[in-house]
Amino acid sequence: MNQNLMEKIVSLCKRRGFIFRSSEIYGGLGSCYDYGPLGVELKNNIKKAWWKKVVQEREDVVGLDSAILLNPKVWEASGHVAGFKDPFYSCPFCKKQFRGDQIYDLIWNGDWWQSLLKDMAGHKTSKDLFNWAKTKGKDLAPNLALVLRPEVTLSWISDIHKTFKQTDLDFRNFIGRIAASADGLAAIPCPLCGEALSEPTSANLMLSTSIGPVQATAQKTYLRPETAQGIFVNFNNVLQSSRTKIPFGIAQIGKSFRNEITPGNFIFRTREFEQMELEFFVHPQEAKKWHQYWLKERLDWYVKLGIKKENLRLREHKKNELAHYAQACSDVEYKFPFNWSELEGIANRGDFDLKQHGKFSGENLFSRDENGKKFIPYVIEPSAGVDRPLLAFFIDAYEEIGGGRTTTTESNKETEVVLHLHKDLAPIKIAILPLAKKEKLTKLARDISREIKRYWTAQYDEVGSIGRRYRRQDEIGTLYCLTIDFESLEDKKVTIRDRDTMKQKRVAIAELTGYLKEKLE
Repeated sequence: MNQNLMEKIVSLCKRRGFIFRSSEIYGGLGSCYDYGPLGVELKNNIKKAWWKKVVQEREDVVGLDSAILLNPKVWEASGHVAGFKDPFYSCPFCKKQFRGDQIYDLIWNGDWWQSLLKDMAGHKTSKDLFNWAKTKGKDLAPNLALVLRPEVTLSWISDIHKTFKQTDLDFRNFIGRIAASADGLAAIPCPLCGEALSEPTSANLMLSTSIGPVQATAQKTYLRPETAQGIFVNFNNVLQSSRTKIPFGIAQIGKSFRNEITPGNFIFRTREFEQMELEFFVHPQEAKKWHQYWLKERLDWYVKLGIKKENLRLREHKKNELAHYAQACSDVEYKFPFNWSELEGIANRGDFDLKQHGKFSGENLFSRDENGKKFIPYVIEPSAGVDRPLLAFFIDAYEEIGGGRTTTTESNKETEVVLHLHKDLAPIKIAILPLAKKEKLTKLARDISREIKRYWTAQYDEVGSIGRRYRRQDEIGTLYCLTIDFESLEDKKVTIRDRDTMKQKRVAIAELTGYLKEKLE
């Protein structure tokens, strides 16, 4: 894990006003975050870019904004009340908790396991493992069974090896046996300390609330764990009011809530998050075709907004990973500093959702083909968060330039940060910078600023040297810096500096809006 990079990203986000810990002055609240002045601009730009691509530029998708609070029967029909649970493990030693579906990846990437694998490289013998347990193991995983009772555990590992080829060192699916207990029973080790974890238990991921002023008679309901169900229960309303027909989609952006067991990695996994979801309704016979179509559409969207192709991949779910209702599903994954992880899932949900809501509500949720024959549509669902793509765009745009960049005649030897955000995403498009804090310059600069802000998000800055102001703007991803100098008072021109190329151009103030429109639109 490139933990150092993540620490720098978190620091920059707070320092420059992108993201803060929620209710920080009270010590915060676990995995809840507030988006600051720049963060809310970046977040809104991501949502605008998604809405433009998925809704505005298409004729077969319409929008919706459903309520966060839904009739609790919705969640019974969808299966969330009975089945929206995750197994999790607890460590009795360090008191940490871990999701069952992530436990092996967490262990696999842990320092003590990677150290153990390194020592095993080259088909080393049990003697080498014994030496590791007595040396490095004591510091990395002092409570690991291999460290506490190396003879017993090595005997167990030896038995496992009999089922493998001598060249096969991939214990990923058998890692629990590495922490064999003294009595010979296998146990899964804690990713952090190596202590044997407890038996898995289940936790419901929905956050419940109640509606009504009197608790005794209040109706129990839930904060929605996804936005999709609000779309499904409005299928008939949208179909009839928008006079559309299959194939068509309903798109929605909104908040969702999940009582995550192990939130973490900054904004990657939080308990309150925002989703961008599309439910695209198709004829069952065309579901596979549309699924492939949306896989390409969604992958291309990230690339066009600046994510490097080598940092993206499509991963198809195996049969044992699929949700019970899904016909197929693939994830768009990004190479985060901590691991390849999901940005967005594109699923073929079959006809499960409309069937279930039709059954529980008594409503007829169907469509008709050209021959008038009734059918229940299949659903193709591209489902993305807002927070995870924001983090990915931020990481991919982040660059450190050792020794700094020469922005003026000033000499700068500091390491500089440049955030190369796509023009559609950058929170600030233009910075207006008077060269000096002199009344004639600041008056002209503020006049220009007022005109610019009619069209784009802009920032006026007159504090500090011009070199430092350039660097501040580079660090927040500002595309263009407009410098108003004393010559501007005479020739009625300003100097425009490009964030990425560092090139500067003198442009007449009267032509400024037209010039920037060509660059930004």
